[in-house]
Amino acid sequence: VQLQASGGGLVQAGDSLRLSCVASLPTFSSYAMGWFRQALGKEREFIGGISRSGSRTSYSESVKGRLTISRDNAKNTGYLQMNSLKPEDTAVYYCATGPRVGEFYQYARRYDYWGQGTLVTVSS
Repeated sequence: VQLQASGGGLVQAGDSLRLSCVASLPTFSSYAMGWFRQALGKEREFIGGISRSGSRTSYSESVKGRLTISRDNAKNTGYLQMNSLKPEDTAVYYCATGPRVGEFYQYARRYDYWGQGTLVTVSS
């Protein structure tokens, strides 16, 4: 397993949750990283991305201001901090990385490595 996502669960609207993504790739620190989500019956949606150093981030408009992406390259781990969760945030959340991402975080086809997904359920 190259990427292992964890931290999902059942929370109430307004709660916070932090997802983690641990990479077994020795080159993790050389790659940008992205987070996506997929709700039941919907297409996979880009949430945000972070540069390989962690100095630059990019977010989709739908989550901007509520979600924060970070990474700790010393731990080969990426994070997705989610605040003020809403029922519409319910989805399986995926982390991804790879050498072809660059700053094109929003393009799923550029990612070569994907985590298995972790389910976040937000009740109203």
